[in-house]
Parts: sequence; structure tokens; C-alpha cells
Amino acid sequence: MSRDTIKLEFKSGTIVADGALPDAVAAWFAADPRAGIFRARACDYPAIAMAARAAGVKIDDTVCDFPHVEFNFIKTFTPLPHQSAAYLAWKRNGFRGIAALPTGSGKTFLAMMAIRKLQRSAIVLVPTIDLLEQWAALLKNFFGCEVGMLGGGEHSVRPLTVSTYDSAVLHMEFVGNRFALLICDECHHLPGQLYRTAAEQCVAPYRLGLSATPEDDDPERFAVLTGLLGEVVADVGVTELEGKVLAPYIVRSIKTELTADERSEYEQCRQTYRGFATYAGIDFSRRNAWRDFIFAASRTPEGRDALRAYLRQRELSRRSRNKLAAVWELLRRHRGERMLIFTADNATAYALGREFLLPVLTHHTRPAERRDMLDKLRSGVCDVLVTSKVLNEGVDVPEAAVGIVVSGSGSVREHVQRLGRILRSRPGKQAVLYELVSSDTAEEYVMRRRRQHDAYRGKTR
Repeated sequence: MSRDTIKLEFKSGTIVADGALPDAVAAWFAADPRAGIFRARACDYPAIAMAARAAGVKIDDTVCDFPHVEFNFIKTFTPLPHQSAAYLAWKRNGFRGIAALPTGSGKTFLAMMAIRKLQRSAIVLVPTIDLLEQWAALLKNFFGCEVGMLGGGEHSVRPLTVSTYDSAVLHMEFVGNRFALLICDECHHLPGQLYRTAAEQCVAPYRLGLSATPEDDDPERFAVLTGLLGEVVADVGVTELEGKVLAPYIVRSIKTELTADERSEYEQCRQTYRGFATYAGIDFSRRNAWRDFIFAASRTPEGRDALRAYLRQRELSRRSRNKLAAVWELLRRHRGERMLIFTADNATAYALGREFLLPVLTHHTRPAERRDMLDKLRSGVCDVLVTSKVLNEGVDVPEAAVGIVVSGSGSVREHVQRLGRILRSRPGKQAVLYELVSSDTAEEYVMRRRRQHDAYRGKTR
């Protein structure tokens, strides 16, 4: 084949070039000596095609298999100002980019505007089964067409399809050339080593990322995200929509004291693990310090004792007796109101469930039981639900107005997500998020770290 012609095919989630590579596109390809061909990432197809055409290279192209499809709203929908602004910014950026919009502000409607505009096949990637079902129902409701689903026991591919990230990783190598538009909900998951392959194996020239917090402390991960989806084209903060699209809210911090015996054990455990860390030369201010600590701790009996001591002192601060008493006081104060109680781990969640006879939802909860719990919370049959991390994303409970963070990480993203669970608007709603913090423990440092987001400034009392 001459150097001014190139044949492109989609195979196994990659773009395959048969024959000699023109200089205009060679940079995107790598040799596959096993098959005697050249391969490029499927996501690079638009750039390859544009570069070839600009250089006058002819393309024998069989890559794309996405038809023109008519998607029209069957329900009346008027976008809100922030949705219209985000859509126009995405459009101006060549129909690529990330929209950073708060939880509850209508990110899904922005995606529907994109689907309707392009009139091309689209696939939506989501992190959870709950979101898979929510997106499929919403798209069917607004477009009036059957929606394909990959995940949760479903396997159907249609011009409009919703998939979990896990299922997309498994199936994109076979269907990655069938969609012109890729939408990634909660797109901050995408930079992971596994999930990024789903976007890499998709040909889609048009891409939209959705997340309340797409930013990442790791510049390399954020570069991967923007490389796969495009730059952040819209960034709307919680405070900009408070009292308009989102419910007004306040954040209250409640400090609790360890009991005398808890304090004594906490200090002893802390001294044990900190002493070992110093001996092993672990500097916790460094980026990979925790990985280095785990590696060092696994090598000696003293190290394993230090790890157990760390876990025990963390357990004491997360699940102290006075914290449980504070939860009981809040349950009494907000009796009859819909509440979500968040913990950092399953053990604390189950302990709260046993102590106060409350339903507990964790990743161990079966799907049918999970749906039943959420339905009862929405209907008011149940007022309170305890969860660890599984409700950080993917649940729509407009009635919940009170959140209690019993324990959590220092992740800004996690706590903005938890705040978002109680901000979905309804008439007369005033949301309040309580943070329980064990005084004079590492939790105070964790609290300061997660307060670095605009959503907390001027809201803490």
C-alpha cells in the first residue's frame, strides 16, 4: 500500500493500520510484531483521521459503525441557566470536555441536551448499579426509546446505552466503535488504571465528563482525565446554586471527647505505630508514605504490631462511646426527619445499626434489599439509613435533609459528595450536615483537610 493511503479498522478495542504508515499519523501507532500490523488507541481515531486528511492522505476507513439516530424529547424540558451555560461551553470546545456541576444540579439533563444535539449513538458510563438503573429510566422517560444496559445482569446494546464502568471495561473492545458520543458520569473514576481502558477503547469523537469534583490531587491522574475527555469547560460551585437549584444548608461540627480509658489506649497505640514509623524512616508528609509504612510493617513482628496499633487507634476515634452518644442526641433532635448517617467503614456502620436498631446499607447489601431500603427512605416508612461509602454516589433522595458524618477520610471529594446527598431541593427544605470529630485525635487533621472546598467556607458553625 502506498504511503499516501492508509487502511484503518477497529479491532479488539484498538485502531489497526494495514500497510506502511504515512508520516502524518505514525506518531499515534505502535508496531504489533505478533500480528505484523500497527495499532493505536481507539480514542485517538479522531486525531488520526484529522491529521491524515490535513496531510492529504487517503483513508480506507471501516472504523466507525455508528448511525445517525433521531433523539427527540417527549417531555417538556427547559434548561436552567447554569445548564445552558455549561452546554454552550462544551459545544464551543468542539463537543468535548468536563462539566463540574454540584450533585443535585441536573448533570443528567446536560447530558440529554448533548445527546439531542448530536443525534448520534451514545453510551453513558456510570460507577454503580443504582446509577445504571437511574440513567436508563431517565433516558427512556425523556427520549421515549429503548435503552441498552451493560451491567447488573443486563447485556443489551442499543444506539442509546448505559453501562457500568466495570462492564464497559469488559465489553468496550467489542462495541467501542458503535458510539459517537461518550458520556462519563462521576468521571473522576476514569483515571484509574483499569477504568481508563474503557475510554481508551472507545472511538467516540464527542465526549462529555460529569462530576461534582473532577479535580485530583495527583496531577498525573488529572492529566489522564482531561486527555481522555477534554478540559474542564464549566465549573459551578455549590454556593452558586444554594437556595436556587440546591437547598440552603449549614455545616455543624461537633467535637466529642474520648473517655479516660479510650484516651489511654489511643495514646499507647499511637505511640507504638508512630515509634515504628520513625524507626523505619517513614515520613508521613511524603506522597507514598502510607504505602511505604505498609511495606515496612509487613516485614517484621514489630511492624505488624505497629499496624494493629494504628488500626486500633483509628477505630477508637471513629467509634468512641461519646460519638455514639452524640449520634443518639441528633437522632432525638431530628426525630421524624429523613436522615443519612455516613461512616468510613462497615464495622462502624454495623455498630450504629445494632446500637440504635437502624437499617444499614453497605457493599454487602443485596441489590433487592438495597432498593427496598432506599424506597422506604423515600416514602417515609423509614426515616434513617446508615451507610459506609456506597451512598457517596448514585442515590437520589430529595427528602433527606440531615446528614451525619460519624467518620470519613480526608478526601475533599468524599465530603462534597456526602454533602450533595442532602442538597437536592424541595420546597421549604433546610439541609444540615453534622460532622462528629474526636478531639485531640488524627480526625481533627482529617477534618481540616476536607474543609478545603468552597462548599464549606462560611458554612461551618
